Amino acid sequence: MTKLKPWISLGGIGVFAVLLLAVAPLVLTDHWLNNVGKYCCWAIAAVGIGLAWGRGGMLVMGQGVFFALGAYSMAMHLTLETAGDRIPGFMVLYDPLAPLPMFWEPFRSAGFTLLAIVLLPVIMAGILGYALFKRRVKGAYFAILTQALAVALATLISSTIRETGGDTGLSDFKYFFGFVLNDPANKLMVYLIAAALLIVCVLAVWQLYRSRFGELLVATRDAEERVRFLGYDPANIKLVAFVVSALMASIGGAMFVPIVGIITPAEIGAAASILMIAGVAFGGRASLFGPALGAMAVGWGQSSLGSTWPDGWTYILGLLFIVVILFLPNGLSSLTARFTVRARRGPDVPPTPAIVAAELEEVKS
Repeated sequence: MTKLKPWISLGGIGVFAVLLLAVAPLVLTDHWLNNVGKYCCWAIAAVGIGLAWGRGGMLVMGQGVFFALGAYSMAMHLTLETAGDRIPGFMVLYDPLAPLPMFWEPFRSAGFTLLAIVLLPVIMAGILGYALFKRRVKGAYFAILTQALAVALATLISSTIRETGGDTGLSDFKYFFGFVLNDPANKLMVYLIAAALLIVCVLAVWQLYRSRFGELLVATRDAEERVRFLGYDPANIKLVAFVVSALMASIGGAMFVPIVGIITPAEIGAAASILMIAGVAFGGRASLFGPALGAMAVGWGQSSLGSTWPDGWTYILGLLFIVVILFLPNGLSSLTARFTVRARRGPDVPPTPAIVAAELEEVKS
């Protein structure tokens, strides 16, 4: 059964891909398909959080920073593409005679924009992670520091009204790399890109979990000093997971912009980062599908309950988060694992300590 387990997961990814890429476009309305695309963007970031937090033990509460790098890189390009040779409208509103800021100019290029979406989070996460992990910063200190960075970036963007649009953000995008965004066919194309990227991220994480690196990452989470005594540097192992999670958050942010049509500091601050963490915890941070499904479920709750009961949705989310942490610390995915291992054991086999220990280890993994 152990040999079949990776292929069962691969089959699950295939089913997930069919549902997102084939079934959803056929059965959902344009409105709900656009919502599912938005959930996919959050799920991409959540998959990276599952790698860093679930397998690596790093509570990354500032993924909004990397989400912002991808989102604002894409938004700047789409804004310039919409404006053409002119200065973007929101800049003219604040200062009609001021030129385009120098750091905006390279984003006229589609190639530069795509490189920025990939390289900016990798470079920033690499520098930040190296500085923190080499100094053995972890636990609550790491979580608070990453969240503080998200708050600082959101505050910075809010205060630079002319350069970034401030609290109103960047919006009114008409083109996506030459394609008209209002065209239903192009909207479907953007959704399919986001869904395909989510599948690719899940596949990448599936491969990492099965690799030697995945084993070292879990070992670092559970017994960091033992990994160090074996000759490995836990800082480097954590750094790779942190960089990969940052890259996924940036990709999710980049696709969020053309799907939703706006990006503001509210989408990247501490509250947004905590929302991503809540989705990962709800689904199951250490499982393969838990982070993605949990993020999509929380996104659905925000769209459905948040629109009908905006004042109470935050309390519902907080209560849900507390209940899951108290009674299902491994998320809802642990329920499926428990039922599976018990069914495999059979009703007539007594639960000896060795069997229970093996079952608990499988549930955790």
